[in-house]
Amino acid sequence: MVLHPKAKVRVAGQDVTFCCKASGTPVPKKYYWYHNGTLLERKAQQPGSRLALRGLAPEQAGTYHCKASSEAGAIRSAPAQLTVLAQGQQSCRSEPEPSLVELPAECPQDGTGSRFYNVGRCPPSPCSDGPADGSGCGEDTGHCCGVRRMELREIPCAGSLLPIKVVAECGCGPCAQPRVLVQGRVTAADTGEPLRFGQIFLGGRKVGFTGYKGSFTIEVPPDTQRLVARFVDRQQRFVDAIRVLPFDRRGGSVYQEVKMLRKKEPVELDGNRSNAIPLGEASGREPVGELVLPAGAFLRPSGEVFNGTVRASVTFLDPRDMATASAASSDLSFANGEGEIVPLRTYGMFSVDFREGESGAALQTGPVQVRMDTGQVWMSEHLQKMKLWSLNPETGLWEEEGILRPAGESRGKREERTFLVGNLEIRERRLFNLDVPEDRRCFVKVRAYSNEKFNPYEQLEGVVISLINLEPQPGYPTNPRAWGRFDSVVTGPNGACLPAFCDGQRPDAYSAYVTATLGGEELEAVASSPKLNPNAVGVSQPYLGKLGYRRSDHDDPNLKKTAFQINVAKPDPNNVDETNGPIYSYRSLEECEEAPVSANHLRFYRVEVDKYEYNVVPFKESDLTSWTGDYLSWWPNPQEFRACFIKVQIEGPQEYMVRSRNVGGSHPRTRGQLYGLRDARSVRDMQLDGTSGACVEFKCSGMLFDQSLVDRTLVSIIPQGSCRRTAINSLLREYLSRHPPLADNNHTAAFNMLAPVDPLGHNYGIYTVTDQNPRLAKEIAIGRCFDGTSDGFSREMKAGAGTAVTFTCQERPPGRESFFQRLLTAPAEA
Repeated sequence: MVLHPKAKVRVAGQDVTFCCKASGTPVPKKYYWYHNGTLLERKAQQPGSRLALRGLAPEQAGTYHCKASSEAGAIRSAPAQLTVLAQGQQSCRSEPEPSLVELPAECPQDGTGSRFYNVGRCPPSPCSDGPADGSGCGEDTGHCCGVRRMELREIPCAGSLLPIKVVAECGCGPCAQPRVLVQGRVTAADTGEPLRFGQIFLGGRKVGFTGYKGSFTIEVPPDTQRLVARFVDRQQRFVDAIRVLPFDRRGGSVYQEVKMLRKKEPVELDGNRSNAIPLGEASGREPVGELVLPAGAFLRPSGEVFNGTVRASVTFLDPRDMATASAASSDLSFANGEGEIVPLRTYGMFSVDFREGESGAALQTGPVQVRMDTGQVWMSEHLQKMKLWSLNPETGLWEEEGILRPAGESRGKREERTFLVGNLEIRERRLFNLDVPEDRRCFVKVRAYSNEKFNPYEQLEGVVISLINLEPQPGYPTNPRAWGRFDSVVTGPNGACLPAFCDGQRPDAYSAYVTATLGGEELEAVASSPKLNPNAVGVSQPYLGKLGYRRSDHDDPNLKKTAFQINVAKPDPNNVDETNGPIYSYRSLEECEEAPVSANHLRFYRVEVDKYEYNVVPFKESDLTSWTGDYLSWWPNPQEFRACFIKVQIEGPQEYMVRSRNVGGSHPRTRGQLYGLRDARSVRDMQLDGTSGACVEFKCSGMLFDQSLVDRTLVSIIPQGSCRRTAINSLLREYLSRHPPLADNNHTAAFNMLAPVDPLGHNYGIYTVTDQNPRLAKEIAIGRCFDGTSDGFSREMKAGAGTAVTFTCQERPPGRESFFQRLLTAPAEA
């Protein structure tokens, strides 16, 4: 499906047109439209791929999708929501929704003991586009609800007034069109070596190359529902990696690690003789099966039989090895007869590469046989459903090659074993799969939070949640004998729902191994030992006990804490304890996606040193549509986010909070006005006694949102303790002196600068990264700052490398205020 219908908002009586388009061989000619899952009568449809509805009535609201078909198969579009408003009803309420931001610690709490302040938000929902609908198939961005007016308020905080801008009114305007990106790195699954200058394809079109370190950036084409990328090693050391990459449709970038499987060393075969190649004999295990190539099976592309020496490389990805899941191709899905994309459960994939011994020219084959050992199929019901599949590299979908049927007793040295046997011809496609369609399906609800408090308004969006389906040993749920499938979903404002295999009869028939990453950083799961706390896990008893929740370090505290495993026990609709999540039946996806935060769900959270961020103009970094154009916006350009950090070395007996205060420095509209505050706790350097380092964000200098004048931000760096400045990076000092005006640095308890406009590097103690995703830009900059280099990445603080300013701190005498405390209590005097 290359064009999906788009969501629309109309007023009753208006017209609407939906469009879809499918590609294929042969070209699909038949299109069918469905309303809320029910096929519409042919008279309601336009010829071809359009659906035109005239004089809309309220009962015509709901979801619409199309299905395209030909003799080759069928495919469904994604559903589109049609909202039909009554006459006079507004699609965008002028009154903003509640949205809370946390005020600095020195601000007084309200009557409920909270320091959170309601700044309001406008939901980016679509607005009615008016009576003129046109074709409905164009690139019109439409209209969305957004901020129409903001107002400035001042909050008393520690003897001064803290400015804050709140949303006063919402209204309709052109929808934002943020860029949607997928970024990441491609490395070898076995050694971690990067894929240098590998080719990247979307469909059959080459879109670029990986970098020297295997890095890549893909801009997601408009209207993409399923992003299928193929990574090709030009040196042919690795099997092509075909991935369905998750992305955030609301904009910004999502980070993905892509693993490539190394090709097996080729063996020489005689094309005149029958040959058998085992599939999955590594690690001392019995093979899953074998590929049988009869004499004369090898063919040149012209069809001529090749009888010479063949160099054959058959690489088998064995699901009995848990480590191979990350290197598997595609997402193990196929399109069924109704065009719905549904999951497969794998018993192994194999990639073939046959070449002429002397010239190295690629060879194809005529009919060959795949034999699968029935002893390796542990679920007996799968024996009747086993099929052979090949991967379509452009759609990322597996397509049926044939059925595997029982062949009776085998002979010779494996006399006691029986096989399933299937036939195929190896032509252009080189990646095959032994799979069964699995209809025992559920969804698992997962949310990610910014900290261990699990506040509903501190959920993280843009987190990649990955779930690997495991088949446990009977009676040993923590000891899986194979993985069967994997999926990744990006969290939105209401978490994520991940598809998983489940069973209603045996709770431990399938289990799931779940992880979460944000910008390459692993988030932490809730602990399961020494005592399981249902309130922390997010699931109430007794259902939690049935799920058997265990964090990855449950038995060994030295293991990572970044994953959990559960039994995917299908909920019993007659048991009230199992009707509130976190597992939902496959037909309850909408219920899962719209579940309130009070419903059962599983959790991850971000572990980081103490840190705090305050923006005068509120902005949710995980939702780029919340950006507001204002002179005091921390990020002046919603298409490109530039993150700046300064590295501060602290010589003292403990770790200290360090604050950056950022005000307008040179722009006439913002001079002296606050942009925001940043607090970061210093991190101990394990190699240097009595020394810690802090990477503190500051607002970069540059154009403000109107892109007319540069403002050099006046940045004040203030450790929150009894500290005095003892050193300034000589290169940074020289740069600032050559780019006047100079900020006043009379007080030794702080460091002030008019922030550099140039993107300085580690030699100056300044770290600058530009990206389309603000969180990713900050993660990369922090990793470089910790490492003290301009291109490295570390999570261990190296306080003596690449620092900008050094403070020496000591424990102050009892009763004496620090400079930071004096700044809060008596700012004018300080």
